[in-house]
Amino acid sequence: MMFTSNNTNPSQFKTALENGGCILNPDDISLISKLKNITDLICFRYNPGSRRKGNKIIGNPVESKYGVSHDQIIEAYCQSIQLGVKRFGIHTMLASNELNYEYMVETTQMLLDMVELIHKKLHITFEFINIGGGIGIPYTPDAKPFDLDSMANEIHRLFKKFKNLNGWVPRLYMESGRYITGPHGVLVTSVINHKNTYRKYIGVNASMSALMRPGMYDAYHHIHIHAKEDCVLLEKVDVVGALCENIDKFAIQRELPDTVEGDILIIHDTGAHGHSMGFNYNGHLRPKELLLKEDSSIELIRRAETMDDYFSTLTFEPETLTFSVNNQ
Repeated sequence: MMFTSNNTNPSQFKTALENGGCILNPDDISLISKLKNITDLICFRYNPGSRRKGNKIIGNPVESKYGVSHDQIIEAYCQSIQLGVKRFGIHTMLASNELNYEYMVETTQMLLDMVELIHKKLHITFEFINIGGGIGIPYTPDAKPFDLDSMANEIHRLFKKFKNLNGWVPRLYMESGRYITGPHGVLVTSVINHKNTYRKYIGVNASMSALMRPGMYDAYHHIHIHAKEDCVLLEKVDVVGALCENIDKFAIQRELPDTVEGDILIIHDTGAHGHSMGFNYNGHLRPKELLLKEDSSIELIRRAETMDDYFSTLTFEPETLTFSVNNQ
């Protein structure tokens, strides 16, 4: 388990170390002084700065809050050696939802170059490189899927070349959560209202509290309306929820079939950033989750939240704090 730490407090480090099974992956050289009793394995999240470009979700590396800078990375490993650390890895993540496999190959080459540089300066051998997540999925119907085979072939070539030059080679780690889970989830909701002002709005009984990506990233999620997939008469509409936020929209000026109240909308590719990014603003409750199995049966794997859940943190024995004021 990679514990990729950003602005981490001491209690989180303590929990990660005490429970075991975590590879610490701090992204700030100043955090090294806060690590206690770590002598086994450490990894750092590397930020190359202007040497690479990021994308909208992660941001420009120079402006990103993530990662140890290029000028600090060797010193970070040097300080780790002084603590007695014996095993090492290196991590980076520069882009999210990337559909160009060549970008991931370039990231692999960048980390292999850094491993080679640090090995020559500090004489340490790296157990692994971790190119992070970032592999994208085709959210729009016309997008081409990520070419995983081409990426694998190119990275295999890089690793073979590295081993021939150095006599050893690190393992390759990846964090492909979106690629694995994203396409295998949908948000199912229904039409509850229509509004015609300066635009036409379809109101549904869900909100961005159940799917934050469109509002947060202006992200596209394909929508189809059950039993109207073949309809050719389309109109431009905004599909909206009920939160007190104008960005609470699942689609903006999307061409969709005419709807009536009760129509079922299927919002695609929500398996990675749906429930996991949910929240309770305006008292909205997160929905239940259903698992569609291979035999076509359906299992409830998470119940819907209730108002009792929402108010549960207010149910406790109150503590009264007293203090005195010294007027002198």
